Amino acid sequence: MRDTRGRALQDLRISVTDRCNFRCVYCMPKEIFGRDYAFLPRELLLTFEEITRVARAGIELGVRKLRLTGGEPLLRRDLEELVRMLAALPTPDGTPLDIALTTNGSALAHKAPALRAAGLSRVTVSLDSLDDATFRAMNDIDFPVDRVLDGIRVAREQGLPVKVNTVVKRGVNDHDILSVAEHFRGTGVTVRFIEFMDVGTTNGWNLAEVVPSAEVIERICAVHPLEPVPPAYPGETATRWRYLDGAGEVGAISSVTAPFCGACTRARISADGKLFTCLFAARGHDLRALLRSGADDDAVRDALAGLWAVRDDRYSELRAQATAPAEHVEMSYIGG
Repeated sequence: MRDTRGRALQDLRISVTDRCNFRCVYCMPKEIFGRDYAFLPRELLLTFEEITRVARAGIELGVRKLRLTGGEPLLRRDLEELVRMLAALPTPDGTPLDIALTTNGSALAHKAPALRAAGLSRVTVSLDSLDDATFRAMNDIDFPVDRVLDGIRVAREQGLPVKVNTVVKRGVNDHDILSVAEHFRGTGVTVRFIEFMDVGTTNGWNLAEVVPSAEVIERICAVHPLEPVPPAYPGETATRWRYLDGAGEVGAISSVTAPFCGACTRARISADGKLFTCLFAARGHDLRALLRSGADDDAVRDALAGLWAVRDDRYSELRAQATAPAEHVEMSYIGG
């Protein structure tokens, strides 16, 4: 299934909740999303059965990667049951289904064993600093970094491959780039450094706070020499860099300075069942109404195919870097 620019639908990112226990300054700032913010009532969220129907439709169209996001997905009760349901879905060609999870790691130590047993393939943990004071300030609820590191440890003990995502903001946590890289060197955990993006309209994005990926790699390479590595698969968002001494890899996601719209294979489903064909979209397409109208699985698949077929999004390629960002859906709503 390809869009108007020839991009295949391969990855489906599914938000299972709009709730999060963190108030990260670049995603769900506390001044907008207070601790008593009115999140979606449960009846508006897609049920596990509805999520599975959408995933099945995507698989029939070529999706082979499912990523569960939020908000914070581990706040969704019985999430391991959803993983079990998704893991049971067959692919037309017998290709194994890749089921991933993106989490802030706050509950990972508790949930990792059940998730692994249910069929989860791998985990990505958001970790913006190893400096405890900086980490507490960025999550803005005074959550300690050691508890996230403990979650990473438990996940790896359960046999789950782990990647770490670090969003870098100049003057906030860019002083910690090298220490984050060094902490995971030689451990088998790949850190991906992400440029601060203009997702949503509440995170106060400013180009001056973007640390270009080239600068991030240069800082690491000055101490631990790196060499580029070819992409692992078409449409990979991160550029890969390998330590020359064999101590593993780091990655860089450069949506601002080196857009990758031309190879984007991702669609996103919000917790209340709206399809977004771009991370920077202003609005989505309502699939929940279709799912609850009595439509059969063929109708759900055809609706998804029709929306993808007319997709022409390439926001990052068109972004005027000196211009204030336009209205976008909040990252916390569709999981990044």
